[in-house]
Amino acid sequence: MQYDYIIAGGGSAGCTLAARLSENPGVRVLLLEAGGADRHPLYHMPAGFARMTKGIGSWGWQTVPQRHLGGRVLRYTQAKVLGGGSSINAQIYTRGNARDYDAWATEEGCAGWAYHDVLPYFRRAENNERFADEFHGADGPLGVSIPINPLPISEAFLRAAQQMGIPYNPDFNGTRQEGIGHYQVTVRHARRSSASVAYLRPALARPNLMLRTGTQTLRVVLENNRAVGVEVAAGGNEREIIRAEREVILSAGAIGTPWLLMLSGIGPAAHLRQTGIKVEHDLPGVGRNLQDHLDLYAIGECTGDHTYDSYLQPHRAAWAGAQYLLFRKGPVASTLFETGGFWFSRPDAAWPDIQFHLGLGSGIEAGVPKMRNPGVTVNSAYLRPASRGTVRLASPDPAAAPLIDPNYWEAPEDRARALEGLRMAREILRQPALRPFVLAERMPGETLTSQDSLIAYAHRSCKTDHHPVGTCRMGIGPEAVVGLDLRVHGLDGLRIADASIMPRVPSCNTNAPTIMIGEKASDIIAGRGHPSNHPPQHLPAM
Repeated sequence: MQYDYIIAGGGSAGCTLAARLSENPGVRVLLLEAGGADRHPLYHMPAGFARMTKGIGSWGWQTVPQRHLGGRVLRYTQAKVLGGGSSINAQIYTRGNARDYDAWATEEGCAGWAYHDVLPYFRRAENNERFADEFHGADGPLGVSIPINPLPISEAFLRAAQQMGIPYNPDFNGTRQEGIGHYQVTVRHARRSSASVAYLRPALARPNLMLRTGTQTLRVVLENNRAVGVEVAAGGNEREIIRAEREVILSAGAIGTPWLLMLSGIGPAAHLRQTGIKVEHDLPGVGRNLQDHLDLYAIGECTGDHTYDSYLQPHRAAWAGAQYLLFRKGPVASTLFETGGFWFSRPDAAWPDIQFHLGLGSGIEAGVPKMRNPGVTVNSAYLRPASRGTVRLASPDPAAAPLIDPNYWEAPEDRARALEGLRMAREILRQPALRPFVLAERMPGETLTSQDSLIAYAHRSCKTDHHPVGTCRMGIGPEAVVGLDLRVHGLDGLRIADASIMPRVPSCNTNAPTIMIGEKASDIIAGRGHPSNHPPQHLPAM
């Protein structure tokens, strides 16, 4: 069977795009996902996130040794399940700062992608249970809510940050970004609102939308510089070619999309030849410009049972499960990282460049130590890194993992700003409001104060914030991969719609911006104009 559109990658953008394109009954859409369906209950429980970074629903990849982190190899979780990152992330709904998108337009040559251009797509996606105004939508498919019954230590954290001089902010996606508060989360009725659940599941009732899970796309099929379909693994050693009459759209993410392009012979010619792949289209920017947020954390030991650590005990875990099933409350209904905020690493920062996440326990994420007694974690990340990395092929075999090199801390300024974020996280833990809850800082440890000791701590403990972007950059010039209409430069019938097209990483978690890209891409591809929900007349001074 032939299709009008083939979408390779059923993640946040892919599910969004499939649902929106199939609204037109006159087109046939096929969505391909290498991973499985999101049937496991943990995908839908908010606290299931804690298991997701430990291997469930992911490819199991890692970085190459990071030369600016003492040779450290970091676990690099990338989703391998329907819904992509939206099915395994911490469900934090942040959009970034207006200046992020304005910089895309004015400094990266991406006209049509400024804040006033993208805000209507954020609003169109959103079904917010609390806000319905010029910044928020209440009729979209994506459920957005506030945390259910925050713990007392979460409220104390808000007071502690204010004692340190960070003001309270009830809405990071409204008139201003800076401040401390509870995050909005992609949760509806105490269940995860992933792109799979919110967009794709209702759309699958349409006869013109077909989904194939467990189907890895091996390459884009080109004929005379036009994408005419894809080749997929059909079980065992069998392969199958599926043709697209209109377009092939890659939505495999900032790692998967450049990987697939290079396996197809589209990318830097010298690297492709070195890897043993025939060059079909020399495109130097493929796999370059990789950006990610690196996370440094402080962990405090609690004075008592103030977080969710004790629920790892079998009898308490059973009670938490029953509480969730019966009442949709308790630890399982928590995203575990539902409080935090944005602040400045230096006085001259034009907009916030540090983000905090309060973790309601210790050892929540893979690679983070678990305290013997209940603990609490404060993550910090520098949001606008200057360092740029790459995605490359290890071999022409699609079964071989890609070579992922975020090149963390290549820019010395990134290290300085990140360490300042860690300093502030530690300072929040020491404020009077948290003294009834936090006995002592255990990591890095109160005795670690010198620059050298903190750098050594960062090298051995840092982790990704799971925000890779930029490897198929949108724009103009020799390093750009797609144009402003998301068409791959130099080829017909091929577009990209996912986080890989972002020219710069936004100052936030990246799931909401990726869904926005899926929304905007659907209008671009379908030839529709601007959404009817108009942007605000007075944009915020964010």
